[in-house]
Amino acid sequence: MTINSIFPVVPAADVARSRNFYTGLLDLAVVFDSGWYVQLQAPGGESVQLGLVERGHHTVPEGFRAAAPAGVLVSVEVEDVDRVHAAAIAAELPIALSLRDEDFGQRHFMTTDPDGLLVDVITVIPYAGDLAESAAVSGGPQ
Repeated sequence: MTINSIFPVVPAADVARSRNFYTGLLDLAVVFDSGWYVQLQAPGGESVQLGLVERGHHTVPEGFRAAAPAGVLVSVEVEDVDRVHAAAIAAELPIALSLRDEDFGQRHFMTTDPDGLLVDVITVIPYAGDLAESAAVSGGPQ
């Protein structure tokens, strides 16, 4: 079997509002927009994509049309999480988890999209403490 692509498609109550959230926060480009479905892509990176679908659209199975997305978070690795965090603050987006460094090699913060889906924005940093030694053995970020 050959897999050509895999990407999340997020159900949205208001596709245009969600499109504006993701393009504004993450500089994603709109590569397709039918109104009820939007395909976003990182500039210059076809392998980084996100779909948005109208939650009540007939292509969404009936039992899944009413509920907002839950139980999942979207992680987005960026070069400069501080810049994205500053943009999120300037846009007055909700901050679910404050910007911080983690011993396991991430500097990150979390916000929520217009439907309440957690979005974890991450920059990889060196491991700290005891993790730094075990990462050196396993070949992780230094």
